[in-house]
Amino acid sequence: MSTGLVRTVLGDVPAEELGAVDSHDHLFLRSAALPGQELDDARAAEVDLRAFRAAGGGTVVQWTPYGLGRRAEHLAALSRTTGVHVLAATGLHQALHYPPGVVRAVLRNAARLFIDELTVGLHDDDGSPLPARAALVKVAGGFHGLDEHARTVLAAAAEAHHATGAPIGAHLEQGTAAADVLALLCDDLSVPPQRVILGHLNRFPDLRLHREAAERGAYLAFDGPTRAHHATDWRLLDALSTLVEAGHGRQLLLGGDTTTARARSLAAGGEGPGMPHLLDGLRPRIARELGTDAAELLLVHNPARAFTMAAG
Repeated sequence: MSTGLVRTVLGDVPAEELGAVDSHDHLFLRSAALPGQELDDARAAEVDLRAFRAAGGGTVVQWTPYGLGRRAEHLAALSRTTGVHVLAATGLHQALHYPPGVVRAVLRNAARLFIDELTVGLHDDDGSPLPARAALVKVAGGFHGLDEHARTVLAAAAEAHHATGAPIGAHLEQGTAAADVLALLCDDLSVPPQRVILGHLNRFPDLRLHREAAERGAYLAFDGPTRAHHATDWRLLDALSTLVEAGHGRQLLLGGDTTTARARSLAAGGEGPGMPHLLDGLRPRIARELGTDAAELLLVHNPARAFTMAAG
């Protein structure tokens, strides 16, 4: 178990206090690419967090980055009210998720913004500073490659990592371009691979590519199931089993990735499965397939290392 510190919205805590972790999810999200599907109800977010807590959850990592309606002003109160640790992200998503003109202005000082949000405080949706600080930098690749926007954001994220020790979480579009992300961050920009978390690999269930990414030393985050990615959800246990058998069990993370109001739990007014399913639904299946120790590794011990603020 790590003895490092993890930066929650209520302050830094020892990593061993995180408990069971939803390593990739969203309490709030607003995207120009998803009109009418905003995830912005604070009461529903509280209900989902309480349900996650009741299922045995201890921590939720919100990957919603700067400018996408992350409702940073609500995160500390939600954490305090529900007893669930919340980790917040700075960073930028793909340009298509932002209104026209927003990204161009931010990119000029992206590294400075990321560092400020990691060390001083997040900004709310109006741009006002808050005391809650970010715990990771969210970036995004493209579909089977990296465009100029992605390369600029990844370079800023690398600068922020070197200044703060924060991990970098990478959205992989449909699970692709893992090798491109690692080549730029690790080979060109000197970010240690164990400080990189590759998200959404279940969406592209090429087990050989998963092993290649794991062999580089990065963390691999698998999320779901969801309606959006139901077609590949059935391969999740195959992917996890293959990686555990290959000796990469200590690099695996699990998350729910709730991105729309419809995807919230039934209790929170959605159609499911929502955050509690990670523990009520997936954890028992992983325990049966890989053993209870493996389930504990993926949900408790690995996140405690992956989200520390120091290399580890």
